[in-house]
Amino acid sequence: MPKFSIIIPVYNTSSFLPKCFDSILSQSFKDYEVIIVNDGSTDNSQKIIDKYVKRYKDKFKCFITKNNGLSEARNFGVKESTGDYLLFVDSDDYIEKNLLKKLDSILKDDIDLVRFQIKTINTNYKVIDRFHEEEFKTLTGSEAFLKIINYKFVEPACCYAYNREFYLKNKFKFKKNMYHEDFGIIPYIIMKSNTVTSIDYIGYNYVQRNDSIMSTTDYSKNKKKVYDTLEHYKYLFDKVYKLKDVDDHYKKVFYSFIANSVILKAHDLNEEDLKIFDKELNKYEIKDKLMDDTLKRKLKKNLLKLNLNLYLKVVK
Repeated sequence: MPKFSIIIPVYNTSSFLPKCFDSILSQSFKDYEVIIVNDGSTDNSQKIIDKYVKRYKDKFKCFITKNNGLSEARNFGVKESTGDYLLFVDSDDYIEKNLLKKLDSILKDDIDLVRFQIKTINTNYKVIDRFHEEEFKTLTGSEAFLKIINYKFVEPACCYAYNREFYLKNKFKFKKNMYHEDFGIIPYIIMKSNTVTSIDYIGYNYVQRNDSIMSTTDYSKNKKKVYDTLEHYKYLFDKVYKLKDVDDHYKKVFYSFIANSVILKAHDLNEEDLKIFDKELNKYEIKDKLMDDTLKRKLKKNLLKLNLNLYLKVVK
């Protein structure tokens, strides 16, 4: 059984695959398996995958599925994994050569979740920004969440290594046919974890593409993203509400974070849809979940309740 299972969903990313695959092959730590899930690609992706699987069959496995989306591809990959720890790598991104070595060096104890850092890259592989965070030793999930929410990235699935036994035991799954699938599960995984560690090592390169799913200008898709975020909020709230071993203070911070995420997504709605969405926010009492423990937060919360449109113009 390998130490790491690296799960890579693929959908029409042929021009990025060699960079992604080679970054894994160049790892200084070699005890891993690569599970590629080709989610119905129509470009040249499978030909490239076949070359790597044929040459590195001791490391690379490929499964071909219908185009069910990123969530189902990841879920399928988890089901086929055998490693002690799971990593999710998007097929247009790549990892640093010492990432697995760094992770292995701290995984001597039973840790549910390990966070590492990201840098953003453009399509010419030039660095846009690096994100260094204060590392911390093993904390409970709720304690770790309070630290992580202060960082640039909170919920991207790709900046964590997951204890596979812990992951399977809790039956975590990305939600099918929904945008922002990472937001829909990662915050809960953090809160559910008994032990979380963070290392100040930038091990993941996130390639920002103008033609990616998340950068679309299609209004109907952007509207769906807003309502998908609302559905994720309801799921997350319900899951954390039921956690009996988490103090109320930590729950309040969690509710405030996910509520703020939903409210800010309303930026993408036109004026007419914003009025309708405002009613949804009121229906689920989402505005009430924002923290108001400081004067600034109280003023912002009052503004939000007074006028959502004005609030979104003031709060970026």
